[in-house]
Amino acid sequence: MLKSKQLLKHLAKEYSNFAPANFKLKRALVVSKLSRYEVEQLRHPDLSREQLEQKLRDRGTDVEMVLYLHNLHKDFEQRIVQSFQNVGCEVKLSSRSSLSKDVMNWADVIVPVGGDGTFLLSANRASPLFALSQQKTPIVGFNSDPQHSEGRLMLPKHYSENPADAVERIKSGDFKWIHRTRIRTTFLGSNGTIPESTDLFRHTTVKMEQVDTSPEMLDKHMAGKYKAKMKRVLPYLALNEVFIGEHLSARVSLLQLVLDHQDVVNKTKCSGLCVSTGTGSTSWHTSINRITSSNVDDLLQSLPSSDSPVVLQLRENVEEIAQRYNQGLLFAPDDPRLCYSIREQICVGVWPSPKTFKARDFVQSVFIKSHCIDANLVIDGSISYPFNDGAKVLLEVHPEDALLAIALD
Repeated sequence: MLKSKQLLKHLAKEYSNFAPANFKLKRALVVSKLSRYEVEQLRHPDLSREQLEQKLRDRGTDVEMVLYLHNLHKDFEQRIVQSFQNVGCEVKLSSRSSLSKDVMNWADVIVPVGGDGTFLLSANRASPLFALSQQKTPIVGFNSDPQHSEGRLMLPKHYSENPADAVERIKSGDFKWIHRTRIRTTFLGSNGTIPESTDLFRHTTVKMEQVDTSPEMLDKHMAGKYKAKMKRVLPYLALNEVFIGEHLSARVSLLQLVLDHQDVVNKTKCSGLCVSTGTGSTSWHTSINRITSSNVDDLLQSLPSSDSPVVLQLRENVEEIAQRYNQGLLFAPDDPRLCYSIREQICVGVWPSPKTFKARDFVQSVFIKSHCIDANLVIDGSISYPFNDGAKVLLEVHPEDALLAIALD
């Protein structure tokens, strides 16, 4: 924790000259959402537009709605491009397939347009593994369809109605920085090799061009503790979460965890492990751990004094109790901690081991060893790596890895 605080102070000093008022906006990279219609075009490249639409109709797809949402997004995308051009910016438009290191280095700001998925895609490719001395490219997102998308990572929904106002504020420096914590993922092993990754949205092998991820020797303490000689850092930083579990969800995931480099090895059988940042706490983290008003009511009814005036009064407020509990699951996007969650942990017989192992807790780092058969490690629901028996990984937070984002409200 002390090291993290020192690094945060160093970062604050580094960015003191990078105050919003001093931000020079000349080049904007707009990252386009891949619409459902475009996905279908990619899946059926040999079909004409008429043939594709007929195929979708035959399948039972609401083609008119698909086209409506596609055109809605494209029209909004052009509004964003025009808004940046109106304040004197040079603008480049990039799809996920043309999003490269060179074009991202060209930009003064990265602007994902769509929903949270487009933001996560941009974040995974933006500012990876920066050294403290390097200046990051900030990111700011616009929700292209606030009626159908929550878009928690994007600017507030009213800027979808008035994107020009947001762009003018960014141009004038009338905003605040957010340093969103990201998870660094390091594979540990005997030779420093890592398996090939798969882009879950493209179903193809991905060539990683972001950074050099050459293998490095582990120091003696780490090598002895985790029985590994080499380490290799993945070139993708997780903004929301890292998930580890069997590919077939019905199969039990068998994992070993070491928290904060302690001497205790925690063994669990479960439906998978989710390690989340504060940014991701509004997403899968909350979905895993949230409770309903029915859960609260069932718990109160199980009390020996379930008919007492106090319990009866509490039962009248089960909605509020559940809401407060669920709200308490959230933590700040710049929180320098991770929160791990064990999904559906088996708690019978010898499991978990030790019995005191918590199904959810805050940590600075977590080491995981797999004893799975056909498992994957997935970064932000997008990039997947095989993670089978014997595979070892270290998940940790480094302040210099934080994503620089723009906030208006």
